[in-house]
Amino acid sequence: MGRYVVSKWKKTKALEEYESLKQVIPDTVRMTKTSLQNHLKEYEMVYIKPDSGTFGNGVMRVKKTKNGYRYQLGVKIRDFASYSPMYKSILRHTKGKRYLVQQGIHLLKHHGRSFDLRVMVQRSPKKSWETTGIIGRVAAPRKIVTNYHSGGTLVVAEKLLGQHTKNLKTQLQSLDKLGVKVGEAMGKKFPGVCALGLDVAMDESLTPWILEVNTSPDPFIFRKLPDPSIFRKIRRYSRLCKK
Repeated sequence: MGRYVVSKWKKTKALEEYESLKQVIPDTVRMTKTSLQNHLKEYEMVYIKPDSGTFGNGVMRVKKTKNGYRYQLGVKIRDFASYSPMYKSILRHTKGKRYLVQQGIHLLKHHGRSFDLRVMVQRSPKKSWETTGIIGRVAAPRKIVTNYHSGGTLVVAEKLLGQHTKNLKTQLQSLDKLGVKVGEAMGKKFPGVCALGLDVAMDESLTPWILEVNTSPDPFIFRKLPDPSIFRKIRRYSRLCKK
């Protein structure tokens, strides 16, 4: 079994086999004209994303509005009075690729900009799963994705979460445990995988939502943390992974 799993759909389905994880995965379906419309009826705001893709490329936010529908790709926003013309316009961007529709989570904000968290999970030298780092990613102004490679800013997780909770230690511990759970679930389904990057959104009730799991996570973003021992450990585990 390979080390990398490209399909977001396969990874989502693997995690949904575990009830405790299914509860914190936004409702995700394959995109069709009907499934997108149904998701918009139910959630009013959704994200659509390519089944295989990186760095937030191709991700769109779609909303039901008072006057119809709206979608955003990058910083461009388009409004439509009815559903069919909007869907036709979206298809011009998806270019025949497989896309998923995901229930929209309203992210916490830092100075008016949305943020999420990257949780690094790796197999340790003893082959058990361990959460080795957590870092915050703040979306660039007017953008909907937080990815560093799409203009997002890396910020210490404690700084971001500390503005929204007095129980910072408890929140970080629960993210740590969530990372290990996901590692164990993914490891059973895809035995070759040895490093994961969880994209975790926190909503206003501080519920963590697993937006995506990356099997080829960038370790170098953790160099931005003030504690250099975190990056050193991540690099050490990464080298073991390659052996």
